[in-house]
Amino acid sequence: HQGYARTVETLAGPIRLALGFNPSHLEVVYPAVLGWVRAQQQKRGDLDGGLVLPVAVHGDAAVSGQGVVMEALNMSATRGFSTGGTIHVVINNQIGFTTSDPRDTRSSLYCTDVVKMVEAPVLHVNGDDPEAVLRAVKIAFDYRMAFRRDVAIDLVCYRRLGHNEQDEPIVTQPAMYHVIRDHVPVRALYADRLAARGDIGAGDAEAMTAAFKVEMDRMPARHVRPYTPYIADWRPYRGAHWRAPADTAAPLEQLQELGRRISRDPADFVLHPRVIMVLGNRRQMAEGAMALDWGMAESLAYATLLTEGHGVRLTGQDSARGTFFHRHAVLHDQNRKRWDAGAYVPLQNLEPDQAKFLVVDSLLSEEAVLAFEYGYASSSPEELVIWEAQFGDFDNCAQVVIDQFIAAAEAKWGRLNGLTLFLPHGYEGQGPEHSSARIERFLQLAAEDNIQLVQPTAAAQIFHLLRRQVLRRYRKPLIVFTPKSLLRHPDAGSPLADLAGGGFRPVLGDPEADPDKVTRLVACSGRLYYDLASRRRERGLACFASN
Repeated sequence: HQGYARTVETLAGPIRLALGFNPSHLEVVYPAVLGWVRAQQQKRGDLDGGLVLPVAVHGDAAVSGQGVVMEALNMSATRGFSTGGTIHVVINNQIGFTTSDPRDTRSSLYCTDVVKMVEAPVLHVNGDDPEAVLRAVKIAFDYRMAFRRDVAIDLVCYRRLGHNEQDEPIVTQPAMYHVIRDHVPVRALYADRLAARGDIGAGDAEAMTAAFKVEMDRMPARHVRPYTPYIADWRPYRGAHWRAPADTAAPLEQLQELGRRISRDPADFVLHPRVIMVLGNRRQMAEGAMALDWGMAESLAYATLLTEGHGVRLTGQDSARGTFFHRHAVLHDQNRKRWDAGAYVPLQNLEPDQAKFLVVDSLLSEEAVLAFEYGYASSSPEELVIWEAQFGDFDNCAQVVIDQFIAAAEAKWGRLNGLTLFLPHGYEGQGPEHSSARIERFLQLAAEDNIQLVQPTAAAQIFHLLRRQVLRRYRKPLIVFTPKSLLRHPDAGSPLADLAGGGFRPVLGDPEADPDKVTRLVACSGRLYYDLASRRRERGLACFASN
């Protein structure tokens, strides 16, 4: 579970091997490893996956039974999540996780049939034949490097002991385990084979085994390696306090110029009338003629970070446009003749030497995509990595990632991570299925400063919050309960000056309150404040409360 990393010297030069830290929900680490690999490839400029290779080790029951495998396979060739193919090794012990019957673990003939959805070849090989296994691995590697596609090895073997060393699988699988008890172990079989061929002499097998055990005992518990531009260095973030300060304001002139660049119409584009209106409003916001709405403040946070050298990666369902029509990070030519042409990303066209910006409308997956982004963020402490749920309650399909990685990785494995989650939250007339991001569930997961939970109330708050997540030397997962109706609520807007000064404020005072007359304090957040303030004005009540 702890993971491991080591540089191995080979005839072709040094190769770094890394084992991902993983929970008992073993298959969920598969997309997390893909995200880590994607980040490593991007750092190296490895556009086709020729330098960094993901290897996923599965169990036979898990690969056919866990839906996250299918979700991750479905990502394998998409633009925002491809890694140039994965080598899958399925340890097929034929009884699954404990003592199950193959008739109850799947409906297909082979446990590896799930990879057929991406037309990946499968090599079925007998685990009792080490040379055949090696040949299968070489074929799989050559295939992956030639075609940059997934390939699987079905390693047909057996489990001599049960799910743990005390388990007795013979209780429920007597026929199989009577055979296994009488079966010669693979090492002895291969040693006899080598001796029969004259490749080794008497006693050589035992000597080789003893020498290997000595070498394993000498191996350090954790390989000490120098930090390079490709290896994430988390040392500067360890031990930081959650109140660590950060200067998140940006010069007014810079904000105005970046505002003009992200709101200009692309040349030779015919934009949708509603998008034309959005960009027109943003141009006025950039000049200070209108208060900034949420989408503009968020875009300016990205723009300033990008020009300061920090990459930004944002994925989720409808994230490019925004589920609630507020982001418009990708502009589309309404006269385009082909589905793959006519798109323009303003945040990719700020400056020639800006950092990389990627926004992706992900496949309809929560668990695998969130795990991928967690893995990506685990290798990219200097980037702003965001996963956005289409609606906040959709995070429940990714609860394993939230429980096992986001909330617990630091306590279990000592691993920091700066992943940000956007969870649209609030009852805005869409019914219970599209309303609650379950703030109470996240509060139950919060302990010992393991995660940050924030529900911003004004546009300037999201600007400073996103910049703070990258600029200060503090890395913990950030859960943002984002609004719906407040995205364009006039009272939730902020002047450009609020971005050029100040910072994120954990508590906002009620601007209408007279501190000398306050007798009761009401703590609230998000839309609730605006509803209360509006009702107060409607009823003509004196302000005796402070938010």
